[in-house]
Amino acid sequence: MTAPQRMRGTWFAAFGIVVGLVIGVGGTALLLSSRIGGEAEENTRQGTTARGDDLAASDTDGARRILYWRAPMDPNYTSDRPGRSPMGMDLVPVYEDAPLPQADTDSDAVGAESGIRVSRSFLQNFAVRTAEVRRGALPVTIRTVGTLAHNEERVVSVQTKYEGWIERASVNNVGETVARGDALFEIYSPQLVTTQREFLGAMDYLRRLQALGASPEAVGRAQSLLAAARERLLYWDMTAAQIEALAESQTIERTIQVFSPADGFIVEKMGDSMEGMKLGPGMTVLKIADHSVLWAETEFYEGDLRHVREGQTVTVVADAFPGQEWTGRILFFRPAVDTRTRTLTAFVEVANPSLQLRPMMYVDVTVRASGSADALTVPAEAILHSGTRAVAIVARGEGMFEPREVVLGVESDGRQEVTDGLAEGESVVVSSQFLIDSDANLRGAISQLLSEAEPTASEGAAADTATPGHNHN
Repeated sequence: MTAPQRMRGTWFAAFGIVVGLVIGVGGTALLLSSRIGGEAEENTRQGTTARGDDLAASDTDGARRILYWRAPMDPNYTSDRPGRSPMGMDLVPVYEDAPLPQADTDSDAVGAESGIRVSRSFLQNFAVRTAEVRRGALPVTIRTVGTLAHNEERVVSVQTKYEGWIERASVNNVGETVARGDALFEIYSPQLVTTQREFLGAMDYLRRLQALGASPEAVGRAQSLLAAARERLLYWDMTAAQIEALAESQTIERTIQVFSPADGFIVEKMGDSMEGMKLGPGMTVLKIADHSVLWAETEFYEGDLRHVREGQTVTVVADAFPGQEWTGRILFFRPAVDTRTRTLTAFVEVANPSLQLRPMMYVDVTVRASGSADALTVPAEAILHSGTRAVAIVARGEGMFEPREVVLGVESDGRQEVTDGLAEGESVVVSSQFLIDSDANLRGAISQLLSEAEPTASEGAAADTATPGHNHN
């Protein structure tokens, strides 16, 4: 036997202890078999390729269906028939009913139960860290984003109920602040002039009747006419102070001042220039918004809706003001979920007494719910995700590791709830070297762990005869 053949046989012998791990697509389990390495070594010595055919025959006799064949060192290379991989290695079968890893009682590399043993040097070189499976309260923290908007309950529209022309504007720009009672503009309206005249005429009629000593019935009718004229002026939005001034001066005002009904910012106005503009009944001239209380329009995913409710307190943070927090309250939700994003829109009321926050700012919204009071949890980084499956690598001590499928619950603040598959007090691997999201890399990560399994004494001696520096990448 040549030196290269001896090297190859030695490598297969070492690899054979742990090769056979298969993470099947569609939920097949992990498979560990020491038999493959022995057969690979024997095939190498005899120069035969009959191994794949023998496996296929034995699987047919045992009524086990092979899904496909894959390369031992490259899980991404598959075939629908036996053969060799691009590296010259025999393909191994992936079974439909592949069991969990089985122990090899004849090997020092695997314990009495299913698992993988790795060397101390591997644990040190890759800084393999573990964390304990804990039981306790798991508060749920939901983080989402939102956009600030005007509080629709605090937006006031300034409209006229009559036809007229703006002759002078005191406010001309969007963004100006106004206080309740500030003058906004002066308007000339023939209807207002006529109503003022009716009011002054009713006042004069009442005074004359009283001066003549008319009957109480006549005086009462005159008082009713005056009250009706005064009420019409109020309907035209003249203030009580303006009406009293009119009664005192007995002079008809050609133009009437329109005052702000609320404190806030001018957020909308009709046209670029208000002076000279003709108005009709019901036309909105200005909109005034109170920014002391804003709304944050935010969205929650369907899976989070069980943790949020109307009236719940939230924390709001704006990028514009690092380190500052505002308290908000969920007011209400839209009635339906968005079919495109699968989220439900919520409106959060945010107190803004300092007026620092402005509409259209982006904000981060955090909701903290009680969650589970007795949850079994691990660090979120301890979970390997592979399609619809989730796997945790359990550290059993003395270099023994066991890949185990788990069922997940809620994830919050870096902790992942596990509802099945782990027990309190167990240890799981949390080293970042193993925690890879894709299915192919998950197989590769655990294969890397397998490839570092401690060799038996005989294999260690055989490895000493190999050419120095030779390895497979």
